[in-house]
Amino acid sequence: MCACSRSDLGEAPLPDNYQEQFDEWQNSRMESLTNPTGWMRLAGMYWLKEGENSFGTGEQADIKFPESALPEYAGEFILAEGNVLLQAVDGVEFVHDETSFQQKEIYDGEEALSIQYDSLEWLVIERGDLIGIRLYNKENQKVDEFTGFDRYPIDPEWHLRAKFIPADDGETISIVNVLGQLMDAPTPGTIEFMKNGKVYTLDAQEGTDQMFLIVGDLTNQTETYQAGRYLYIDYPEEGSSYTVIDLNKLYNPPCAYNLFSTCQLPPIQNRLDLEITAGEKRPQDWEGLK
Repeated sequence: MCACSRSDLGEAPLPDNYQEQFDEWQNSRMESLTNPTGWMRLAGMYWLKEGENSFGTGEQADIKFPESALPEYAGEFILAEGNVLLQAVDGVEFVHDETSFQQKEIYDGEEALSIQYDSLEWLVIERGDLIGIRLYNKENQKVDEFTGFDRYPIDPEWHLRAKFIPADDGETISIVNVLGQLMDAPTPGTIEFMKNGKVYTLDAQEGTDQMFLIVGDLTNQTETYQAGRYLYIDYPEEGSSYTVIDLNKLYNPPCAYNLFSTCQLPPIQNRLDLEITAGEKRPQDWEGLK
């Protein structure tokens, strides 16, 4: 953070149709949370060991799915040198792409197939040297009734003009996730914005259409999620060094409301000595990682 003031930074006027834009963004956010494989329907995450991993609902299964969701012994996930084969027991069939099967390679080290069984759906995920099963359950009344997280009122004072400072080619920033895994993430550059007469900086990660920010601030200690919040912002238009950072759109990472995600945490340089009273507040009545 710089203690200086900058005449080229400050509030960015809201567009005339801002409420419409915000509502569209909010609807998209709700869809990402509550669709059949949305973040809120996560029901389990199970790391595989090399070799055979039995699964079902019985106590003897290596991987115990939610009760009543599957037979006590449904089959095996067989992990072999980064590939995963799904083998069902006699009398049990799974579905991929509307086709039933009993044996199928569901991960070849690159592509993970989506597998269904009644209300359940799962796929293989890879995190560093870990390979596991991410499970969704489409039947969840609490999610069906979800209408959004509590949030601060929209405030034009958090819709800010920001300067983009490009990084050198190949530059990365260090990011750690909730599993303690460290990765070097490509960064397009740094974002500068001004609040209360002071300039603050955030290092961005590359995105396809937008830049991705992981932000920590002083409200994490009181009203917002303890491990920080996420935000996407636009790249500057061609020929410009400036964009808009709309902190009203700060949102909770998945690990704020479920136990089965591997969220990235704010890098040290993105933990701001600033109270950002904008965006989503800490989820209530949801079990997340603390």
